[in-house]
Amino acid sequence: MPAQSQIHARPRRVPLLAGRLSRPAGAHLRYRWYVPYLFLLPGLSLYLLWMVYPLGYEFYISFFDWKIMPGQTSQYIGLENYRRVLDDKYFWLSLENTVRYTVVTVIGQMVIGLALAVLVHRVFIAKRLFRAIYYLPVVTSWVVVSFLFQFIFSSHPGGLANYVLTQLGLLSAPVAWMSETKTAWVIIYTLGIWKGIGWSMVIFLAALQGIPVELYEAAAIDGAGEWGQFRRVTLPLIRRTTLFVLVALIIGGFQVFISVYLITGGGPLHRTEVVLSYMYDRAFDRLWFGYGAAISYILAAIVVFISFVQMRFFRQTDEE
Repeated sequence: MPAQSQIHARPRRVPLLAGRLSRPAGAHLRYRWYVPYLFLLPGLSLYLLWMVYPLGYEFYISFFDWKIMPGQTSQYIGLENYRRVLDDKYFWLSLENTVRYTVVTVIGQMVIGLALAVLVHRVFIAKRLFRAIYYLPVVTSWVVVSFLFQFIFSSHPGGLANYVLTQLGLLSAPVAWMSETKTAWVIIYTLGIWKGIGWSMVIFLAALQGIPVELYEAAAIDGAGEWGQFRRVTLPLIRRTTLFVLVALIIGGFQVFISVYLITGGGPLHRTEVVLSYMYDRAFDRLWFGYGAAISYILAAIVVFISFVQMRFFRQTDEE
């Protein structure tokens, strides 16, 4: 009994944590609202410094006849650069080439990428291996693959394409692939499609893996064949994924630059020029920085408009 009375006589200790939790919930919130922003500040500062500020300054430059040489004054000319761009026949030629490149490569990447995704989805052995093989071009540098294609389609007899085709008897003489406009575009289109089908395949494959197998079984019971299941089950269920791939590929198609610049340089006679290569030529080769900035903002406006129209169109279609 004495031991029990001593136990009950001991004062109860309240944990320090419990005392803290008993305080009002909003007592210290007014002092800590800034904590999340402190964690965001380093990344946000880099984004503002390297992205937002250059974009704003480039927009400012587009209203000037910008000079970079010491002692020269940049003259304010208002919208003159934009007017010159819209009156420039080579700009419209480069825009036409960019649109054509985008249409050809987007269709090629989506069709081939979806076909490969369906095939890989049906494979049970070494699925990861096939996925890695097809995705390998995506992670390869644009510079590396551009030089590789330049070597393959070299105009010299020692070029791989010319050598193979002449040995097979398909060509009687070597072809100047990059000196002719049509053959040069074949190289650029092929590189653009080959470089991007792996990305489209991975996105479509992820969407296909999310479709329940029961839907295909129900369609098969109703008498639908392989094509009927693909048309009535697969395509409707990957519609949003298709929209995402389409928008992303169109934006990427309008940003084509490295392959054109390294393979043809925009030649011959600006026939393979795209908007970004033409902008680079005006800004950094001729030092017309205000003119180049105006070209870049016109291209940005075109891309934003096309993306907006696509989103609205597919949204209305989904609602119907």
